[in-house]
Amino acid sequence: MNTSERPKLEAPGGVKEILLHSCCAPCEGEVLETLLDSGIVPTVFFYNPNIHPKKEYELRKVEDKKFCEKLGLTHHDGDYDVRNWFERVKGMEWEPERGIRCTTCFDMRFERTALFAREHGFTVFTSCLGISRWKNMNQINGCGERAASRYEGMTYWTYNWRKFGGSQRMLEISKRENFYQQEYCGCVYSLRDTNKWRLSKGRKEIEIGKNFYGMNGKEESIS
Repeated sequence: MNTSERPKLEAPGGVKEILLHSCCAPCEGEVLETLLDSGIVPTVFFYNPNIHPKKEYELRKVEDKKFCEKLGLTHHDGDYDVRNWFERVKGMEWEPERGIRCTTCFDMRFERTALFAREHGFTVFTSCLGISRWKNMNQINGCGERAASRYEGMTYWTYNWRKFGGSQRMLEISKRENFYQQEYCGCVYSLRDTNKWRLSKGRKEIEIGKNFYGMNGKEESIS
């Protein structure tokens, strides 16, 4: 499906302005363009205290903001309260990906997003996290709905951004924009486990800030 065939979406309640929690530019690219094509204006909230190390966090944040500026969208930078994140997931250090640690991480990030939405007059928020094939859509939606339930009249939009060729366009946009190609989910435990797997396969450990879509011949899916 090409760009001209993107479906026209309608946000819950027919609202024309929503808050989008963004984890990175590659994941948000297709989501932002589809929303704008549908006449829905997203305000982007970047809140990801899970990302480690700080160099990786800054790479993702700066690129996220730069792409929003290119589209003329408002970008809000949430706090990098990494100490609170480590406290929140304490005792879950050896849980597997998509397990309880990830649920706790999503809960923390969406709770802060829902609060921001409430404070700034949004009644609908969503996230681009679910567009990645590595994520559990039901897990993400459950966390989003739980966060939204804290505030009367707040809705988490559970739309599946992978539908209608969304995942493929995500990669196409990433290559078109030469986005930074992160090779792990983001947290220190994901980095640890990914490097362990890579070494077991005779591969080198991840090099932060090295690979970019469309510039190195690699077309791996986004973490």
